[in-house]
Amino acid sequence: MSLGLQIPSFDFPGVPPDKLFDRVADIARAAEGAGFDSIWVMDHFEQITGNPNDPILEGYVVLAGIAARTERVDLGTLVTGVIHRNPAILAKMVTTLDVLSKGRAILGIGAAWNDTEQAAYGIERASVKERMDRLEEAIQVCSAMFTEEAASFKGHYYQIENAHNSPRPIRAKGIPIMIGGGGEKRTLKLVAQYANICNTLGGDAATIRHKMDVLDAHCEEVGRDPKEISRTSLQTLVIGHDAAEAARKGEQLRAAWHLDEARYRRIALEGSPDDARARIKELYDAGLDGVIVNMPDAYDLDAVALAGETLSDL
Repeated sequence: MSLGLQIPSFDFPGVPPDKLFDRVADIARAAEGAGFDSIWVMDHFEQITGNPNDPILEGYVVLAGIAARTERVDLGTLVTGVIHRNPAILAKMVTTLDVLSKGRAILGIGAAWNDTEQAAYGIERASVKERMDRLEEAIQVCSAMFTEEAASFKGHYYQIENAHNSPRPIRAKGIPIMIGGGGEKRTLKLVAQYANICNTLGGDAATIRHKMDVLDAHCEEVGRDPKEISRTSLQTLVIGHDAAEAARKGEQLRAAWHLDEARYRRIALEGSPDDARARIKELYDAGLDGVIVNMPDAYDLDAVALAGETLSDL
């Protein structure tokens, strides 16, 4: 079972801007040493966790820095918004990350959703249908550029012609593609058609089991072996050495993210190491091959180590 760490926030107490990446690198190295298999950052340009003035680093630049400070963990965004970049340029960026990291890049991609951020940055907005259509075309563009010497593609939104991507990805089969989202009609069908990895956002064991059944049905429909797809979920982890410490952290998170109790309980997995292991095991039993935990207190290297030691051997 795989274990990933997402760093969702860069608002590290007492850390000035010129020391920000140093702490990010420390987090990544601590996670790698504690048994995490992958490191992820968001592909957002303004912070989404409550205050848009809170610091956030551009995803692919910070991943390149993490690549230079780590040796083993896979690296990706969870997930790139399809309308944020031309997909051919995106393929080049992810391939560059793959080369810098000696074959550790993963392309995480999704349909994008943050209208406020898109308006602020002048990103052309589009309907859900158009974003999903663009997502399908973008995946085909990236896949072609990962696997072909000179890729060509002609779609409604994107066209490339003899696009060379040199140096090539390190792995002979190209860079794995993760599709993020749990939409049952379109997103999970795209996973069945194109993806190596599926990532759903949160959900309890019953929800995960249902989503995986839907994915299996799409695989059968398109003639894909469902075992070819690695299944993961992003879960917010609030872990303490005991339940009381976890509860204190939970109070801080609710205040920072402006969450009421009901919403917090829907999105957060809170508890002691034993609680965390039991909850994550339920998700594995529901059909997952791994989890990626979003840790609001990832700036605390002891918390990162505790999470890795607790969950990496499940």
